Amino acid sequence: MENLILELSIYLLTGAVVGFLAGLLGIGGGLVIVPVLTSALFYFTGSEHAVHMAIATSLATILITSFSSVRTHHQHNAVRWDVFKLLALGVLVGAFIGGWASQYFTGRQLAVIFGILELLIAINMLMAKKPNPSRTLPGFWANSFVGILIGKFASIVGIGGGTLTTPYLVWNNISMHQAIATSAAISLPVAAAGTIGYILAGLNLQDLPALSSGYVYWPAFFGIIASSIFFAPLGAKMAHRLNPKPLKRFFGIFLLILAIKMLFFST
Repeated sequence: MENLILELSIYLLTGAVVGFLAGLLGIGGGLVIVPVLTSALFYFTGSEHAVHMAIATSLATILITSFSSVRTHHQHNAVRWDVFKLLALGVLVGAFIGGWASQYFTGRQLAVIFGILELLIAINMLMAKKPNPSRTLPGFWANSFVGILIGKFASIVGIGGGTLTTPYLVWNNISMHQAIATSAAISLPVAAAGTIGYILAGLNLQDLPALSSGYVYWPAFFGIIASSIFFAPLGAKMAHRLNPKPLKRFFGIFLLILAIKMLFFST
């Protein structure tokens, strides 16, 4: 009974943190969920598939968390739905491929991919290079290709897509607030397609814990979303009150810390 209470408490606290960050930074929450769930699932289930389960469950929760934060961003007229349409198709395709292909990666390989990706993004954000003022988003097919890359990498490591989409949009002269809001919207198709891919990838495994669908572990899913849906709108409201310059720096520092953790302190 004590273990059950402790497990549920971890999921609820994690949900509160990731919900707030999803609204504040336009990320899906996987930056926090994946490391926490990996440790929790190793401890509570003892499964050798803990990393894959953490990533898959992260993507499933992102679908709910992102919807909650997008609704608040939309109320502030910050979501660029025209940009969303340019990226959505590619993101869907890439996310499904990434989720399904996860079965061919070890947990350590996923951690290294995650860490390198986040390190590059963090450096780019902290350097604060101003984009060429004449640069604008390319056309549909070029954005579809970019969307495939975003969806694939985001799905493989369970981050939802916001940490990749936000720098890309800022680089193309989309304002920070609009980039964050639109990235939150992009996380929806990433999470949906990626979750399906992970479910199919783990569907035939016989040694997964009870209450799992493929790699998705439902007790963690429901515990996280139970609190995240209340905190995501709070983060989104806070994002519209902050100056975009320090927000961008905070975003970069956050990713840098995560990258170091994944590269040097993950099993």
